[in-house]
Amino acid sequence: MSADKRVAGAQAAVADVQDGAVVLMGGFGVCGVAENLVAALRDKGARDLTLVSNNAGLDTFGIGLLLKAGLVRKMILSYGGECKAFEDMTLSGALEVEWTPQGTLAERIRAGGAGLGGFFTPTGYGTAIAEGKETRQIDGRWYVFEKPLKADFALVKAWKGDAMGNLVYRKTARNFNQVMATAAKVTIAEVEELVPVGGLHPDQVHTPGVYVKRILQGAGYAKPIEKRTVRPREALAQ
Repeated sequence: MSADKRVAGAQAAVADVQDGAVVLMGGFGVCGVAENLVAALRDKGARDLTLVSNNAGLDTFGIGLLLKAGLVRKMILSYGGECKAFEDMTLSGALEVEWTPQGTLAERIRAGGAGLGGFFTPTGYGTAIAEGKETRQIDGRWYVFEKPLKADFALVKAWKGDAMGNLVYRKTARNFNQVMATAAKVTIAEVEELVPVGGLHPDQVHTPGVYVKRILQGAGYAKPIEKRTVRPREALAQ
């Protein structure tokens, strides 16, 4: 395997994402989204995708772009409340949805990356989440068995990276990107700053390059605010 994992651009990075692929989509809400890779995936037009994500994005940003383009067959996620396209497709039955509690979602992905066969969690016991799943009482408390999540591809966004694929995330963007990078056959990373090999301090690396197959430097980040909340000017003067 070549130590230099840089690719020319986002289009080249997603060129082999085929119809029916399972894709882990990094980000938390609209923070830490691989904006350039998402746009390239939309333009490529691969269909019947299964997307695993913390959220469904916005109608004008992130996964919402893929939903509006009709490219998504199924979503596995914990929250979908900010995207009207997701709401409409879910209520009409055009989109298959597997709701997963947020902590459980993160742990299923972590289990996939760690090579585990699954785990028991008390979250969701006695609810629709537990229907059809194995349950077990452990030390007097009921647990639900959850299977790991693995994917064909992971599209992740980092703050800095080097040609070998070592990644450093910034603040909230670290949440799902880091764990998703370990759980796919092909992890593709876009970074805001691509530094020379040796330009990252080893103690600062969050995702070692061994997990990353391709890396590119992104551009033109929108970084929208999911819900802008402001106080009236008169309140600021008091």
